Amino acid sequence: MTAETDTQTTTVYRVTGMTCGHCEGAVTTEISALPGVSSVKAVAATGEVTVVSATALADEDVAAAVDEAGYAFAGRAA
Repeated sequence: MTAETDTQTTTVYRVTGMTCGHCEGAVTTEISALPGVSSVKAVAATGEVTVVSATALADEDVAAAVDEAGYAFAGRAA
């Protein structure tokens, strides 16, 4: 799911394997390091990660960041 405004893009991704606040923090840290990202909110209970960025991010870049954090990228939320 992606929503665009005049200045920012909000996309919700699915990540599997997160079980706690530490998991959320690891995913948030890695995705936050991507160029253009201004906000990341990871929720272990739902497996959803909401990312606000200046432009749409490539799924491959987000997947690589999630992998670096030690979790599995499951695509965009419906």
